[in-house]
Amino acid sequence: MQRRLRIFYSICQTLMLRDDGQDLIEYALLVGLIAFSATAGMQAAAGGVNTVFTTVAATLSSATG
Repeated sequence: MQRRLRIFYSICQTLMLRDDGQDLIEYALLVGLIAFSATAGMQAAAGGVNTVFTTVAATLSSATG
C-alpha cells in the first residue's frame, strides 16, 4: 500500500512541476487580447468611417442636385 502511495505521490509531483502547456495558454490569452482590442478598435473606427461616407454622400447629392 505504501508503495502505491509513493508512486501516486511521485506522479502528482511530476504533473505539478511540468510546464509543457504553459506556453500554449499564454499564446491563447495573447491572441484573445489582440482579437478583443481589434474588435473594440474597429467599432470605434466604424463611427468615423460612417461619418465620412455620410459627408461624401451629402456633398455629392448637393453637387448634382
